[in-house]
Amino acid sequence: MNKNIKFALVFTFLFAIFGIKMNAQVKKGDLIDGIAVVVGDEIILESDIEDQANFSKQDGADVSNKCEFVEGIISNKLLIYEAKRDTLIENRSAMIKENANDKYAQILGQFPDEKTMLSTYKFRTSYEMKNAIEKIDTDNYYGQAKYGRITDKADVTPNEVTDFFTAFQYQLPEVKDEVSLSQIIMYPKLTEAHKNEIIGRLNKIKADILAGETFESQARIYSEDPGSASNGGLYTKISKGKMVKPFEAAALNLQEGDISDPVESDFGYHLIQLVKKSGKIYDARHILLKAEPNADEIASAKKELDSVRTLILEGKLTFKEAAFRFSDDKKSKFNAGILTGQDGGDKLEKLNLPPTTAYQIAGLNKGDITEPFQDAIMQDKKVVTLIKIDDIIASHKLDITTDYERIKQMALNKKKNELVEKWVKEKLPNTFISINNRYKDCVFKTDWRKTADPK
Repeated sequence: MNKNIKFALVFTFLFAIFGIKMNAQVKKGDLIDGIAVVVGDEIILESDIEDQANFSKQDGADVSNKCEFVEGIISNKLLIYEAKRDTLIENRSAMIKENANDKYAQILGQFPDEKTMLSTYKFRTSYEMKNAIEKIDTDNYYGQAKYGRITDKADVTPNEVTDFFTAFQYQLPEVKDEVSLSQIIMYPKLTEAHKNEIIGRLNKIKADILAGETFESQARIYSEDPGSASNGGLYTKISKGKMVKPFEAAALNLQEGDISDPVESDFGYHLIQLVKKSGKIYDARHILLKAEPNADEIASAKKELDSVRTLILEGKLTFKEAAFRFSDDKKSKFNAGILTGQDGGDKLEKLNLPPTTAYQIAGLNKGDITEPFQDAIMQDKKVVTLIKIDDIIASHKLDITTDYERIKQMALNKKKNELVEKWVKEKLPNTFISINNRYKDCVFKTDWRKTADPK
């Protein structure tokens, strides 16, 4: 496909939410040889290139052209370099640093233990990995911010969209099978007996701590929070508004060293110890016991959601009304229950659906509603879900009449790419750039080596 109409901008693969293999440290034996490119005072290591290539492959991108891939990385690094010099771009380093622990916890929740995660991402310690998360998020923020500043006024007219389609219609890809879905998610309610059992366990742990056990040791043994259990339940430099409200209210009402009674939140039940407080920043330890519903509680939620389904089928409620009234999923309930993809659109590729969802909708037609089924969200939290098939879109070639909005976005992306390319050429003469000789045979679209005679 022509470079100018690629659907993913040459920079966007670097802007994804953290998920890449993040081993950007210089490895033994690399030394200066590990530096691939220098842009201003920004360094690109060979390990950076390899890690980003691995991520892009997993995301379905074609990275067979190493030179083209490296050029995209160089372009992004120039964005980052200039963004850090742009006084109109807010410095968010403090916030990014604070969020590194949260990102670390989110990733840890996908693994059975911390050791497995560190081994997978090839880090020796949690400290190394958190620093890498911070570095990547910093680059992502500055790259996105500068890209947005360059392209914020870009727009396309209907005529430009039509012209784009006319020029590239035979190069546009085929859209794979898609569906549009709406959902209602219900959190199974724990019985009072079950709640009291969990609270009783926490009260026993608290009594053991008051009798001489350390909060840290009990957190390591009992806490079900994957982000902090291995660290003795400790979270540091917590700013107001960062934690869920029940947690924050309980923590800030404690004196340093004191331990709360069991506190309920969306995540379960907590014991909280305030370690240190300085102004609006505090350190705290906690022990979390998740409020996992049992089989009877899940069955009760299914029965309740089935009653909602009956009301919809009988025409007494629309699915939109039911989602607003009954769904516990805050993201979709205020959007008529409609599920959206990463691009914000409501068309979802069937091949990319979660396995449970794909299984439940298999064989159903437009307008059908599934039976209530057990699912899991947010660190394997058990829920009961109802899904409506709003539309089924068979695979097809993009067409201006049925896919106008998609084609418009492609045309806009092309214009944005052209704006960035123009900006790069303007910045190039006054920016120090050094490229390792291992890329001497690369023929780049942009003259990064500045070999052309000045005009």
